Amino acid sequence: MTTAEFLDFMNSGNQVTAESNVHQIMHKLSQEAIRITMEINSCYHTPDEINLLMSELIGEPVEVGLFPPFYTDCGKNIHLGRGVFINAGCKFQDQGGIFIGDGALIGHNTVLATLNHGLLPEERHDLIPRPIHIGRNVWIGSNSTILSGVTIGDHAVIGAGSVVTKDIPENMIAVGSPAKVIRSIFD
Repeated sequence: MTTAEFLDFMNSGNQVTAESNVHQIMHKLSQEAIRITMEINSCYHTPDEINLLMSELIGEPVEVGLFPPFYTDCGKNIHLGRGVFINAGCKFQDQGGIFIGDGALIGHNTVLATLNHGLLPEERHDLIPRPIHIGRNVWIGSNSTILSGVTIGDHAVIGAGSVVTKDIPENMIAVGSPAKVIRSIFD
């Protein structure tokens, strides 16, 4: 199975059975991601060097602002718009797909988690991928967690420490655990 075939399967939303061929490819890509993120995190790199390493990790050219450390367990299903900034300590579980729009700001220690496990005991080791979509100019505050299947609309703001379990419309401020919309950014 090629990386493209793996991504097609993961982006289909189908459940990944533990120890299946897809699961094995996931582990192989994880080892590559560990190698590259260890390089990113192990010593100082110029912004140009960071972009080269992130491009290798993602598998396509990117220009991103990134303050290490940065962690991901796949890398190949991250899609970054122009002018994205990712602050220190972020963790991206991207097998289900992470799509970040132009100008988005991702605060310290943010977790983007695109996988769930099966609820039934016999499926507990299976994985269920769902993408995360973060719109243009979104600001996610530090220590937030965005769960699988969530879409955050353009220009929205997520308060620090929030756990986003449901979609957030554009131009809204959401805070809390679980995050709830409290008002428009224009109020």
